Amino acid sequence: MAKKIGVFVCHCGVNIAATVDVKKVVDYAKTLDDVVVSKDYKYMCSNVGANLIKDSIKKYKLDSVVIACCSPRMHEHTFQGVVEKGGINAFNLEIANIREQCSWVHDDKERATEKAKALVRGAISKARLLEPIQTSKIKVTPAALVVGGGVTGIQSALDLAEEGYKVYLVEKTPSIGGRMAQLDKTFPTLDCSSCILTPKMMEVANHPNIELLTYSEVVTVEGSIGNYKIKVKKKARFVDMDKCTGCGDCMNACRMKDRIPSEFDEGIGKRSAIYIPFPQAIPLKAVMDKDHCLMLTRGKCGDHPLCVEACEADAIDFKQKDEEIELNVGVIIVATGYDMLDPSSIYEYGYVHSSNVITTLQMERLISSSGPTGGEIICPSNGEKPKSITYILCVGSRDETQCTWCCRIGCMSALKHVYLLKEKLGDTVEINVCYTDIRSFGKGYEEFYRKIRGMSNTNFFRGRPSEVKVYPDKITIDVFDTMTNKLFEINTDLVVLVPALVPRIDADDLARTLHISQGSDGFYLEAHPKLRPVDTFTGGVFIAGCCQAPKDIQDSVAQASGAAARAADILSKKELETEPLISYVDEELCSGCSTCISVCAYNAIELVKENDGSIHAKVNEALCMGCGACVAACPSGAMQQRGFKDKQILPMINEIS
Repeated sequence: MAKKIGVFVCHCGVNIAATVDVKKVVDYAKTLDDVVVSKDYKYMCSNVGANLIKDSIKKYKLDSVVIACCSPRMHEHTFQGVVEKGGINAFNLEIANIREQCSWVHDDKERATEKAKALVRGAISKARLLEPIQTSKIKVTPAALVVGGGVTGIQSALDLAEEGYKVYLVEKTPSIGGRMAQLDKTFPTLDCSSCILTPKMMEVANHPNIELLTYSEVVTVEGSIGNYKIKVKKKARFVDMDKCTGCGDCMNACRMKDRIPSEFDEGIGKRSAIYIPFPQAIPLKAVMDKDHCLMLTRGKCGDHPLCVEACEADAIDFKQKDEEIELNVGVIIVATGYDMLDPSSIYEYGYVHSSNVITTLQMERLISSSGPTGGEIICPSNGEKPKSITYILCVGSRDETQCTWCCRIGCMSALKHVYLLKEKLGDTVEINVCYTDIRSFGKGYEEFYRKIRGMSNTNFFRGRPSEVKVYPDKITIDVFDTMTNKLFEINTDLVVLVPALVPRIDADDLARTLHISQGSDGFYLEAHPKLRPVDTFTGGVFIAGCCQAPKDIQDSVAQASGAAARAADILSKKELETEPLISYVDEELCSGCSTCISVCAYNAIELVKENDGSIHAKVNEALCMGCGACVAACPSGAMQQRGFKDKQILPMINEIS
């Protein structure tokens, strides 16, 4: 029985109409079999366009609809709602992408129009074979997992907890706080970083709806939106959390005291084998470094462990083991932050040659009153106060050989340091800033830049140094200033490198665990940069902060609240409609070869043995994400995907080719 198909072509303003002759496409569609109506409108996604589609469905009693417009990523969901209100199944809709795949990639209007005709013709051939698909419902677990305990994760967790949802906050390190906890002050207002962050950390620790899991890692993630099953590994602290009072006596007694580089102080300061990361740590509990503790590495610590003797609470427990716990949540928010590019990879800047070449985070720890020097600015090599400090911006950033992107916070971090250093050392210190461009894009940033630029004994050189030359008594930098067209030689005591922000070293592993995508730069990929900036392609998993791209604290916090709002939208529902465009098995054709299982990234397929001894694959509909990998791999054609069956796709290909 022939179907009645309606074709609707969008001008998209001039995005499509400038390159494609829309009227010709509309007239051509009228000549094709089964097409009973063909119309165009300037903006088909507008109210007028939607009403045009709905009225046409009712007037012509359409069975299927073809809309020639932009990418289905943009408005497929919107148009599905439109055709459903018109009276036909939402999945009896086919979109021909004549914007991204046609008008935007061609200049020749005549050829672009012919290609648009072919795309519409192919979409119509598929629309003839579309079948109604019914969705099912799943119950939602009203709890959330937040991965990452920096300011972004903290904000997301608090927002969701305040809405009344159970939140599990998982942090890899012994304390929450993240990078912001390492900072002394924040730009451009120069607010005390700890004064802003510590109250938030305390709120997390004391909130009845938040369960804090520090020194823990997500191991496996199973399930789908609304119902995720998570396994979390809680690493052994070798300290009883219930008994430890955070007094620090064990740290002071440790035989390895001040012998291990402190991660929190970026290697500038030292710590013991048993330690509390920083004074405001949450939880304020000691943790044992199993890689440096003599008892754990050698089985012996002198005649006896001094930390055990010093601990009046009897909290030290060398027999502790890692443990795994299982969590059930409806949504996941990823807020794992960033790493800084290791300047060692840029050999010419001398980071590996001199202890007087440091990074911005190391300078943060020198400036901080809670840092290893108590806020005193010294040269690490000799402990003397520097008379000249030089900043080199964009170290690895905007560089084809390292990171092509801008780190976004580097310029303002350096300017903030200039102000703080002048405050501590006075005008006697000379500060040089070598920059590519000063990017002060945020609210109040430009005013802050102008204020710093006007400070005495502060020099700005628009140029990237060719080399940092390290000598026994000084450091010399040659830089060509493009503003004055002069070559300058800078003699300095201390060099501060401003490295690029890069994805965390474990970003790839977590992406595989969570089944989320990464961009070419390694950061986690959002579903759409404008319309779905915190969503991922995996339903119920959201991203926020610097794990998505470099950004400052303000934008990270805003995105954290955005992700929490999107997550709460799911958690507020008792039931969700499942994604229907998933794979299924034709059991009569399936031989049980398990090829589909080997290519499934979501562990959604298993082999089932029937009573008669036959074996065939079975798809777990809750886990299947509809990627189609199993369909492409199946040698017998037993695996098919709803909405994209072979019998629907092949005629489409034949019409276009």
